[in-house]
Amino acid sequence: MNHILKKYKELFEALENFDKTRELPSQRKRVDVTLSVKTINKLKELKEKTGKSISRIIEERI
Repeated sequence: MNHILKKYKELFEALENFDKTRELPSQRKRVDVTLSVKTINKLKELKEKTGKSISRIIEERI
C-alpha cells in the first residue's frame, strides 16, 4: 500500500486538493499583471519566434 502511495503521490495530492477546492489542477484562471514595456516586447518577440501564446510562454518558464 505504501508503495502505491509513494508511486502516485502527486496524483493523490491532486485528488485531495480537488476534494478541498472542487477545482481541477489543469484549470486555468485569468490574472492581471503589470509588466514593463521591455518585458512585454520580449514576450511578443518570443511569441512570434515560437508561435506559442504569451500565457503558454510564461507558464513554461515558471
